[in-house]
Amino acid sequence: MLKRRQAVTNQEDRRRFLIRVFAGAGTLFLAGCDQLSKSEWVQSLLSNDSRISRFTHRLIGPRKAMAQEFSEADLSPEFRSNGTSTPNNPAYQELAKNDFKDWALEVGGLVEKPQKFTLEQIRALPSRTQITRHDCVEGWSAIGKWKGTPLLEILSIVGVKSNAKFLVFHCADPMEDDGTNNYYESIDLEDAFHPQTILAYELNDKTLPVPNGAPIRVRVERQLGYKMAKYIMRIELVDSFEHIAGGKGGYWEDQGYEWYAGI
Repeated sequence: MLKRRQAVTNQEDRRRFLIRVFAGAGTLFLAGCDQLSKSEWVQSLLSNDSRISRFTHRLIGPRKAMAQEFSEADLSPEFRSNGTSTPNNPAYQELAKNDFKDWALEVGGLVEKPQKFTLEQIRALPSRTQITRHDCVEGWSAIGKWKGTPLLEILSIVGVKSNAKFLVFHCADPMEDDGTNNYYESIDLEDAFHPQTILAYELNDKTLPVPNGAPIRVRVERQLGYKMAKYIMRIELVDSFEHIAGGKGGYWEDQGYEWYAGI
């Protein structure tokens, strides 16, 4: 029992170390430290080469391992909204006014049967409930209870083509003040088929609030918070990111963040 507790402690220490590394890198980047950003070590840390995070993740455990789950007694008093809290998007705002009854998730790209799923259809699919910790690159954490459809359920319906390598989440929240440059993120198929990767529509036994990503957000429990896209409108399966935005696999990755943010 003592050895097991020590192993858990070591794992938690490594998780916190990685979060501090990402948080420090993110702070440097967001602060616009021009001289530091030009230095070789910062460029290496913030580059899209994911060797550091992949190596650290392997120290913690295999990617197929389950993220730690908690009890309801561990729930945080409040689950903060990371990133956008209300999308500056008229089309999204109209959908929200009608409780997303007219919303539909489009799934296409390298799939056998492209489809659209209403929120009602997604709720009718097999679901999973999990209480997990959200680790934000800004340095804060929160534990929440999520319910949603495992992404693998959606993928089994549309059929994944053999040349597909990644899933790209296209979102409704613009990142520019003029309403352009919508947020996007991506994961690989290994994370997509992980049993804890869900399209969440409830938080703490209530319908997912708008600040937390309504009507659907993805939960990828072994990655940092910026990978867990909110306000998802479309999922595209691709073999590369070359034709999408900055070509790095995500909005923050296009700004210099790591693509692989496993913890």
